[in-house]
Amino acid sequence: MEDIKKLYFHIRGGCDIGARPIDLHLKAFEKLGIKVNESFGNIVCEADNIVGTEINLDFPSVGATENIILASVLGDGLTVIRNAAMEPEIEDLKNFLNRMGAKIEGAGTHVIKILGVKNLKDVSYNIMPDRIEAGTLLCAAAITGGKINLKKANPEHIKPVLDKLEEAGCKLKIEKDIINLEAPKRLKAIDIRTMPYPGFPTDMQSIFGAILTTASGTSIITENIFENRFKYMQELQRMGAKVKIEGKTAIIKGVRKLYGAKVKATDLRGGASLVLAGLIAKGTTEVEDIKYILRGYENLDEKLNGLGANIKILL
Repeated sequence: MEDIKKLYFHIRGGCDIGARPIDLHLKAFEKLGIKVNESFGNIVCEADNIVGTEINLDFPSVGATENIILASVLGDGLTVIRNAAMEPEIEDLKNFLNRMGAKIEGAGTHVIKILGVKNLKDVSYNIMPDRIEAGTLLCAAAITGGKINLKKANPEHIKPVLDKLEEAGCKLKIEKDIINLEAPKRLKAIDIRTMPYPGFPTDMQSIFGAILTTASGTSIITENIFENRFKYMQELQRMGAKVKIEGKTAIIKGVRKLYGAKVKATDLRGGASLVLAGLIAKGTTEVEDIKYILRGYENLDEKLNGLGANIKILL
């Protein structure tokens, strides 16, 4: 990178799911030779050139891993990321950048190596299927006791989700990129612990929280990633769910019926969980602040309506 590059940005916003510090990102940038200045809620990053180095992440952060890859792909020399995130999105980013001429190896493992190149070329690339949307659609069928034939999915990316759906009583048939799910009339209670990939994804925790509200028995969800990700439970309680929160654990006693209510989305996945709960609630459910949901799902209303739902978006 020949000329000095500057980047100005504000402290991030987004979903209210707990502390989401970017210190891992900034510490990594500094190790790469980037000057970072923070003041009054603004951050300025500046560099003459980026120099390869070894970076050990304190936590396998997806965003930090991706930012380090993007920052070092045109840098000088070799960058090694240890304790890197292993999510499929990391490997997909590697495949995309390598198609452009980058030299990255190890994505999908805890050690990633990036050898800087001089430039990248234009390419055409198909990104991977959205594994969280796939899980959400499967759970929509599960909570309603329905059936779904999900195409163009990658079952390998959501194995923990599929395992828990089977444990809850769903019948699954998997063929390459097709997932066929048939749900029982009533799901069975299960226990879930969120973990970094390849463990159960935190982004599916809220979705399962909704479908377990009417499961037979008592389910326990332990959230190990974000400490404030149970806010949606308060909204489910408005619909008749029986939930008790103890620290990072939610205890859900399944009820026979949920009831339509006016509820509010406070984050992306929590908002989607309210939509799924509304599918089986008696009466009409109105979800406010759907901006969160629209940010993370493309035409979710149309897809669910195509499966038999009755959803209208009022903007």
